[in-house]
Amino acid sequence: MEILKENLAKLIESLPINDKEKLRNNLKKLMSVYPFNEYEYIISNLFCLKKITLVDYFAIREEYLVRNEYLHIYEKYGSPTAFGITWAQSHIHAIVPEMKKPTKKENSDFDNEYDFFCDYKKNRVRIEVKASRAVDAKSDEPLFIKALALNSEKPFDMNFQQIKPKHCDVFVWVAVWRDAIKYWIFASKDIEKNKYYSRGQHRGNIGEGQLHLNRDNIKTFKKYEAHPNELLKKIIKAYKRQKSKK
Repeated sequence: MEILKENLAKLIESLPINDKEKLRNNLKKLMSVYPFNEYEYIISNLFCLKKITLVDYFAIREEYLVRNEYLHIYEKYGSPTAFGITWAQSHIHAIVPEMKKPTKKENSDFDNEYDFFCDYKKNRVRIEVKASRAVDAKSDEPLFIKALALNSEKPFDMNFQQIKPKHCDVFVWVAVWRDAIKYWIFASKDIEKNKYYSRGQHRGNIGEGQLHLNRDNIKTFKKYEAHPNELLKKIIKAYKRQKSKK
């Protein structure tokens, strides 16, 4: 969004002084109601003033879409539940179809402690998916406005909540930026022993905690990162680490 603002500001600055001042004054009084917002207003005025052509508009639009490939995830899945369950679990399952949804029918002891399982030899690997989005921690704007790009220097704080290491073998974490998606694969004990893991998220909830992933500590999780095409391999590797006595 910042780049789009800068590019449009440069185009406004290049207008004749009367047109420039008129547009700026009108923007100060503009009432925005989606989808008729300041960007639509600026672009339509630049068309009328013959500052940009339809070809220019398509170029601006294409560049914006490339820079904001995952912005729709902020817009479409506004609530934490819709994002964490509807989107994140479906997204991971599409990448790793070998994962299956547990049910009481095939496991009478199951009580929604984890999201998926996969088979490794004769073992059941219990998998929990956690997801978060990078937003400007100092902004009160709507979610899709304060969404951050991966290379942004603005502060963010991704709070992975309701973490219960005893209830699963492996954690799959998904983090979304407006232009990137990152994945981390942890053995449960990797989380439990991590210095950033905070136990006792809610009073009385024994065995539950949270972990804040932010600009200051994100590099310390580098060794747990995984590319989409290696998620299953790293899930199995994390499971072996979980069961190891080391």
